[in-house]
Amino acid sequence: MTAPGNSTLGPPLGEPVEVGIRGAAAWDRVRHDLSVHGTALLYAHLADLQPDLPDGPQLQDMLGRDWSRYLGLAHAEVRHRYAASRVLLKLAAGTVLRGDPDALELAYGPTGRPYLRGCDQIDISLSHTEDLLLVGLTTRGLIGVDAERADRQMYGGGLGRHVCTPYELVTLAALDDSERNPSLVRLWTLKEAYSKAIGQGMQFRFTEFGFGPDGKPVRVQRPDGTAGTGDEWAFRTFPLANGYCVSAAVYDAGFGPVQDTDITTMLDEDCVETIVRALEAR
Repeated sequence: MTAPGNSTLGPPLGEPVEVGIRGAAAWDRVRHDLSVHGTALLYAHLADLQPDLPDGPQLQDMLGRDWSRYLGLAHAEVRHRYAASRVLLKLAAGTVLRGDPDALELAYGPTGRPYLRGCDQIDISLSHTEDLLLVGLTTRGLIGVDAERADRQMYGGGLGRHVCTPYELVTLAALDDSERNPSLVRLWTLKEAYSKAIGQGMQFRFTEFGFGPDGKPVRVQRPDGTAGTGDEWAFRTFPLANGYCVSAAVYDAGFGPVQDTDITTMLDEDCVETIVRALEAR
């Protein structure tokens, strides 16, 4: 699987930044990527975030409306990863917006797609698997991210028929045996990322759209392999050193990167007017 060097179209995508134990320098790079590229990808491991994770009432305050979802998760390990992923997302948003993470509210659209309430100029996406937590941020338009173990066994057992288009099945079959499974994992993460970006999740059948072989400009393809999107979309896949495959999909709405991401300028105007009216009414 060729990844940081694979060809791209559309808005640029820098490599994911590892945060957590890396300190301020890593967060500075996240801010730099968002300012220069209009998009930033970052990740952390549960063990690295552990010292910064609150508990009890502090965790409830941090999760906000996600608290009920957190309590509804049956397994302690799943709850822990869920909470850590939301904490990382708020830390990331607070860093790039230069605001208090605790004051940011994570909300969800009709399809379950997350967004930062009142900060409509920045789009977010979140993924987590095992001990990896991944966050995507963009001021260009829409973003979706996904992460999976690169060695997860996906090829074989007929799974490909439920994941791939006819063109992708032919392409995978033509590869060497050792390349088929990692290539399918790559396709899976790209499809997850694209589905998240457009707000469809698993509702969009993966057999209805596809991607070409790695090493070529990546675009969404129709089932027969013809192009389904244009240069407004950018896709990248990155292999992380610890054995994970990470993919991102970014839609460029044509406004370019936002240079100033301070929360005072990122707040939606309607939201600001509502806050001002509420304060004046006191």
